[in-house]
Amino acid sequence: MAHHKSSKKRIRQDAKKRLHNRYYKKSTRTAIRSFRELEDKNEAEKALPKLFSMIDRLAKRNQWHQNKAANVKSGLSLFTKSLG
Repeated sequence: MAHHKSSKKRIRQDAKKRLHNRYYKKSTRTAIRSFRELEDKNEAEKALPKLFSMIDRLAKRNQWHQNKAANVKSGLSLFTKSLG
């Protein structure tokens, strides 16, 4: 248990940040899942930039590793190209 005032504040801040980070990570994962269910190539090409933006934001904030972000983006663009 924290005894110092600053330690208690840090615990509060960390809890708030954890919720914030979890929201953005989960919403990105959900967006990727729904993107992979698309069957129309035009629709997928329109949704891809927004999805890339979400992924880049996670990588920029070190919530995802940059290599993971690049890997996921690569897979999504390959998926888009494979749609007929």
